[in-house]
Amino acid sequence: MRILHIVGSINPSAGGPTEAIRMIVRYRPPGYEAEVATLDSPDAPFLGDFSFEVHALGTRSGSWYSPKLIPWLKANRDRFDGIVVHGLWEFTGLAALIAVAGKKPYLVFTHGMLDPYFKRRYPLKHLKKWGYWLLAQYWVLRSASRVMFTTEVERDLATKSFWLWHWHPMVVSYGADPQVPEIESLAPAFYEHCPELRTGETGRRFLLYLSRIHPKKGCDLLLQAFAAVAPAHPELHLIMAGPDAMGLRSDLQKITDAAGLSDRVHWPGMLTGDAKWGAFAACEAFVLPSHQENFGIAVAEALACGRPVLISDQINIATEIAADSCGLVEPDTVEGTTRLLKRWLALTPDERDAMRRQALATFATRYDMRRNSALILRTFEQLRAPVPTPIATEAN
Repeated sequence: MRILHIVGSINPSAGGPTEAIRMIVRYRPPGYEAEVATLDSPDAPFLGDFSFEVHALGTRSGSWYSPKLIPWLKANRDRFDGIVVHGLWEFTGLAALIAVAGKKPYLVFTHGMLDPYFKRRYPLKHLKKWGYWLLAQYWVLRSASRVMFTTEVERDLATKSFWLWHWHPMVVSYGADPQVPEIESLAPAFYEHCPELRTGETGRRFLLYLSRIHPKKGCDLLLQAFAAVAPAHPELHLIMAGPDAMGLRSDLQKITDAAGLSDRVHWPGMLTGDAKWGAFAACEAFVLPSHQENFGIAVAEALACGRPVLISDQINIATEIAADSCGLVEPDTVEGTTRLLKRWLALTPDERDAMRRQALATFATRYDMRRNSALILRTFEQLRAPVPTPIATEAN
């Protein structure tokens, strides 16, 4: 079975959809092949980093629209058994509606883009979205064979963004890459990016934030919370790792400068490959106090490395994390984030070890993409299967 993934950009720095595609393709079951169509420029430097075929149909200007996509889809749709559209609010979905609907089954993976958080946080932008919703996005979702959500919470929240909606929802298991047992051996790759943390054989104690530097991620909450607990734990450091496309770091650093913690908060930028996994291996816990996350791949990645997660209750898998006792959950406020750190620091060594063991168990049970990728792709097999004919019975 051959599946086409359509996405606006497959740039690794974009996170989310790119990571989803990579994992779904990597762990596809036997008999499945994959290709990707994007609006990236054909000369984008990151296109050579993928093991699957990528059709870059955009232009150097990087505009929202590309005249090449619809003709390409019409010419190539018959080569595929199904299509997955990743994300909303892009020309890719409209192109699928025009070129694919009624010809091939297509799924839409929303990647959290229907969360009502955005409606509350950006009300004027939401009003503008209504126009595109009525003209295109509503019809893209209505015509899709399935609209995929990663949790029941995400599925239910999606109905609150627009009062006019109609789709066929499906909750799919999601997750992250499983890690090798020798994950600890990758710590030196991380210390190359933060050599100031290398001391002796183990390095300094630190908590790890690894995500985009973005307002919705609660970076300011974490820095304020760290400033509150740092005086009582002078040996503890904080890593703020991730791309800063919006240029927020200078403002965020003012929080640490005011608290006299500039030498204990580190900004290594975006970590990838062994350096990223080495950061998970070397940290004592992962922290993400987001205001909104439909899933949180980095949370699953931390669990895969046996690291407890300290997260806000606005991450849609928070109830599962709390239920499994593989992390701690608090509200996405300064007080909640401060309490999150204090609760972790108050745990005994035995309690932390138990949480680390449970992190691995939770990942294996819930978030291992070796299994979950197959569950996602086999949706197309279910769509292709004939519907059983009801057995007629005589009326009495």
